Amino acid sequence: MIVDAILKRILKDGSLTIINHAGLRRVYGEAPIPDHGTGPVPGPATIRITDPRFTRKFVSGPELAFGEAYMDGTLVVEEGSLYDVLGMMIHNLHRYSRASRFFKAHWALNRGLRWIYQHNPVHRAERNVAHHYDLSGELYRQFLDADQQYSCAYWPPGVADLEAAQEAKKRHIAAKLLLREGQTVLDIGCGWGGLALLMAREHGVRVTGITLSKEQLGVAQQRARDQGLEDLVEFRLQDYRRVTETFDRIVSVGMFEHVGVNHYAAFFDRTRALLKPDGVFLLHTIGRAEQPGGTNAWLRKYIFPGGYTPALSELAGAVERSDWILSDLEVLRVHYAETIRHWRERFAAHRDHVVNTLYDERFYRMWDFYLTGCEVVFRFDRQVVFQAQLTRELGAVPITRDYITDDQRTAEATARRGGPHWGTPVMRETG
Repeated sequence: MIVDAILKRILKDGSLTIINHAGLRRVYGEAPIPDHGTGPVPGPATIRITDPRFTRKFVSGPELAFGEAYMDGTLVVEEGSLYDVLGMMIHNLHRYSRASRFFKAHWALNRGLRWIYQHNPVHRAERNVAHHYDLSGELYRQFLDADQQYSCAYWPPGVADLEAAQEAKKRHIAAKLLLREGQTVLDIGCGWGGLALLMAREHGVRVTGITLSKEQLGVAQQRARDQGLEDLVEFRLQDYRRVTETFDRIVSVGMFEHVGVNHYAAFFDRTRALLKPDGVFLLHTIGRAEQPGGTNAWLRKYIFPGGYTPALSELAGAVERSDWILSDLEVLRVHYAETIRHWRERFAAHRDHVVNTLYDERFYRMWDFYLTGCEVVFRFDRQVVFQAQLTRELGAVPITRDYITDDQRTAEATARRGGPHWGTPVMRETG
C-alpha cells in the first residue's frame, strides 16, 4: 500500500489509527508527542476513510486529498478530534518530512510553481479578495470579536479574552506608528475598519482606509457614520497601486499575504512613494520562520487563492531593494495560534446556524478544516507573524524601543478613563 509506506516513514510520534474503505486498520506512531510548550499536545485519534479513490488522490496531492476528504465527509474522525489528527500530522511533518522523498518532491514542485499561483494583477487581486472576504458578513460575526478583527491578536501577560487581545493588538500597532493628532494615515487592507476607527478615535489622526472587498467597505463606512468619525475616516474601494496622495503614516495588517512574491517590489516601491520622507510604515503579516516555500495546495484552492506567507529572507530582501530602512522587527510566536483557537471554538459553537441558515455542512467542514489546520501550524510548525516597522530616514523613530510600551500603556489608561474621543457621537433612533 503506497499511502501506508509513506505514512510509516513520517508518522513516528503520537498515535493515529487509519481505517480504509475496506475496513483495513493501520496504526501509526511509536513514541509520545513531546510537549512543544506552545499549547495542547495532540492526543490519540482514529479516522475512517470511505473513499476507495483516496490512495490515488493522496499520491497526486496529499494536502488536497486530506482536506477534500474531510470536506466531503469521506474522512471521518471516529476517535479524538480534528485538532488531534492535524496536530499530529503537522508535528511529524515538521520533524520527519526530510526522510520522505515523496513529500520533499511534492513541496519542491509546489514551490517551483508559486510564481504562477501568485500572479496577482489588479483584476485578479480583486477576484481573490472577493472569494474570501465577500462571504456573508454574518459568517464572520459568528467567530470574530465584536470589532471584527480578522488578524492575529496580541496576548500580553494576563490577557485571556479575545476582545481584550484584539484591543491590545490595535494599540500595539498604533504605538509603533508614533501617531500624533492631525497626521494622515493610509490603512492598506482596512478590513471592517476597526483599526482605522481606533486610530482616529484615540489619536485624532485622519485615516484613509482602502479595501478590495465590497462587503467590508459597506460595513466600515456604516461604522464610521455610527461613531461620528466621518470627518476623520474615509473608506474606499481601491487598490494600493491606484492611491495617489502621500501620508504621514502607513499601516497594513493581514494584507501582505495576498500580494504575492511576484509583486513585492511593486508593493514596497509604491508604499515608499506614498509615505512622506519623515514617515513610518508598519507592516503586520504572517510569515514563515524557515526558508521560502509554497502555499498549501488545499488552502490555496479553497480559502486564499493567490496567497503566500513570506520567509524573512524574502521580506527583508524586498525591503532592502526598495531602499527602506527596517527600523524595528518583532516576531509574534504562538499569538496567532491562540487567536485562532478562540475563533475555532466560537465557530464550532455556531455550527447549527452556519449549516442550516448561512451555508451547508460541506462549507462548515471546509472552514473547520481551515481554522483547525491554521491553528496547528502556528503551534507546531514554523508559521509566525512579523511586525516590520519601516522608515525612509534613520531619525524617523526614537533609537530605543521604550516608546512602544509607553505609548501603548498610555493609550490603554486613557481609554479606561473614557477619552480622548475625536468626532461627535451620532444619536440614532432604533426600532
